[in-house]
Amino acid sequence: MSTSTPTGRAWQLAARPHGWPTPADFALVETPNPEPEPGQILVRNLFLSVDPYMRGRMNDVKSYAPPYELDRPMLGGAVGRVVASAADGVAVGDHVLHGLGWREYALVDAAQAAVVDPAQAPLPAYLGVLGMTGLTAYAGLLRAAEFTAGETVFVSGAAGAVGNQVGQIARLKGAARVIGSAGTDEKCALLVDEYGFDAAFNYKNGPVAAQLKDAAPDGIDVYFDNVGGEHLEAAISALRVHGRAALCGAISAYNDIEPAPGPRNLGLLVGRRITLRGFLVRDHQDLKPDFVRDVGGWLRDGKLRYRETVVTGIDQAVAAFLGMLRGENTGKTVVALPE
Repeated sequence: MSTSTPTGRAWQLAARPHGWPTPADFALVETPNPEPEPGQILVRNLFLSVDPYMRGRMNDVKSYAPPYELDRPMLGGAVGRVVASAADGVAVGDHVLHGLGWREYALVDAAQAAVVDPAQAPLPAYLGVLGMTGLTAYAGLLRAAEFTAGETVFVSGAAGAVGNQVGQIARLKGAARVIGSAGTDEKCALLVDEYGFDAAFNYKNGPVAAQLKDAAPDGIDVYFDNVGGEHLEAAISALRVHGRAALCGAISAYNDIEPAPGPRNLGLLVGRRITLRGFLVRDHQDLKPDFVRDVGGWLRDGKLRYRETVVTGIDQAVAAFLGMLRGENTGKTVVALPE
């Protein structure tokens, strides 16, 4: 099928950031929309995901995900409508989830796309609560941290896309107490009043260790780390014997020019038999059926809530990404691309 739009706009990485990214590190360019070849589909993206991990891909270093190439469209989660198809099983008009975001149109191998149903859930949900961020929360808490009912859980960055879901899943799975940290008093109130956390504190209001001690005077069993740095050090001190930490991210250090000093209390790991475990969501795809069953059910029953920060327009994608890094979002940040 011939495409009606010969070109579309895409964000490219124009320069590798040194410290905090700036708008000058990115370029919005016109790119051609080629005809799909056998097995391919052309997708008009409707929602793009911007996520903390993308900052690491802007550095030219070896990591679990290859770095973005300069002067090439960047990658990220996206959901959109198929406008041309040369693939069996995917029709024009279908909605699909795929990994070629940061652009208006994407030529996708159909094998790398998943058909989603907007009647079952709003399209942005497939990038957040029912998507990669949701599965990250689910796998990180239940498998990496080995959470069990009756335990006390601390979540840093708890008002973000992953963090709020971690706390709610812990509560729904029978946690004795759920504590979160966030960067504003308003977000802390949201954690308690809407998401059901037992306590929350603003890490900008004082030392994390002291505030965590007040919120969990008897210690914690599980720590879900989205922040690193001072939060990780404080959590290690608060973890009880056989405590576990799931290390998801360290956004506090993503834009540091020099490596941050490690936690100064690692010696506690020995006596308390503490486990620190890093994890990647891609290693836990086998949990998807359980994840969809549990989270889908909680959403239908109104037991799990979520918020999104929606920024409109392809030209605003970089601003949305930078705002997310600064903590200006509440919940999952998505970029809407109206047709």
